[in-house]
Amino acid sequence: MIAPADARYRKAPGTPPGAAGAEVAERVAAILADIEAGGLDAVRRWSRELDGWDPPSFVAGPDEIERATASLDPALREHIAFAQRQVRGFAQAQLDTLRDLRVEPLPGVALGHRHIPVGTVGAYVPGGRYPMLASSFMTILVAKTAGVPTVIGCAPPQRDGGVEPAMLHAMATSGADAIVCLGGVQALAALAFGLIDGLPAVDMLVGAGNAYVAEAKRQLFGRVGIDLLAGPTEILVVADETADPELVAADVLGQAEHGPTSPCGVIAIGEDVADAVAQRVDALLATWPTAEVAGAAWRDHGWIAIAADDDEAIALADEAAAEHLEIQVDPGRLDDYLERLRNYGSLFLGDQATVAYSDKGLGTNHVLPTAGAARFTGGLWVGKFLKTCTWQRLTPEGTRQVAPAIEAICEAEHMLGHGRTATMRLERATA
Repeated sequence: MIAPADARYRKAPGTPPGAAGAEVAERVAAILADIEAGGLDAVRRWSRELDGWDPPSFVAGPDEIERATASLDPALREHIAFAQRQVRGFAQAQLDTLRDLRVEPLPGVALGHRHIPVGTVGAYVPGGRYPMLASSFMTILVAKTAGVPTVIGCAPPQRDGGVEPAMLHAMATSGADAIVCLGGVQALAALAFGLIDGLPAVDMLVGAGNAYVAEAKRQLFGRVGIDLLAGPTEILVVADETADPELVAADVLGQAEHGPTSPCGVIAIGEDVADAVAQRVDALLATWPTAEVAGAAWRDHGWIAIAADDDEAIALADEAAAEHLEIQVDPGRLDDYLERLRNYGSLFLGDQATVAYSDKGLGTNHVLPTAGAARFTGGLWVGKFLKTCTWQRLTPEGTRQVAPAIEAICEAEHMLGHGRTATMRLERATA
């Protein structure tokens, strides 16, 4: 999220969280190079050093998964299943909008495309500050809905070893074909280089993580595909005089609990709204359950801008290009915001649409662009796991239609070998 440069502020923004510095980049590069050269032995060494974890196998077995499932409250298992149904249903609905294509623009010429699932995906499920159950739904489950044949889930070990039980259950029931208990850079390296016994190297890495995970994905991109590069999570709320300032403040602090570097902003339409929200944030922090983290994020990376009207609010929101954008204005104007806004990761319309619903299993994906990247990309979705690959098929009649123009263009480009391939076909087609 980019705090608007020319806005009028009730609370000015602090220094935005930066990208990984040179120290992080160098550390990640060193770990990746060491693991590529040293293989599984190097993975074990880094896992011991960083996580104190070196089991006989990094792959969770069926018995371990069964024990994890049995340890959970049945009500929690059903709630997980409910969220999975919502995410799967929305992903399937998105998939249903994608169709293979065939057109015949000229006699004897057929063109088309196919949507082909990626072969193998590695889905990293973070579990550092919090055990992120829902990340399994957004990555593993959506990849399987897209038709990916092999999805390898990966999560860091707990302090006493192994994947946190609820996370392990969520990963398994989301459709993971294998689950690897590894954390951080060594996990992504092991997946990308194909170092886990019995498991293939992945074609694509997805999922959120800390600065080291994000940097590892950046450095591995090209060798494997990635979903996107995500920094600290963000929220921006547009609020007018009809908004409940306590709900606005709660939504800001709720998202800010992700970490002390999470940017959180409000665009208040009117000074009175700005004052009311600022007061409610301070009041809620007095008893907020994660005030230590959320309060630091609000203090250092929170801001309230004042807009004169909807037009200015929309302009400021598009400049900010926030990951999560909530619109808490008069319900009669929500459709106008939906129509006009252009830069956001995911949009939440009305005071009943809170980020938490989407984060944990409403249906839309929570892997979203941060740091202004919503200006040029959306978030993870079922289509991200598909390669849209074109094809062509021609008859001799098609060659007679196309070849003369191709010959002329090749000659103008001085690519005479290209031109010769068209000429040879044209000669045969007209013989």
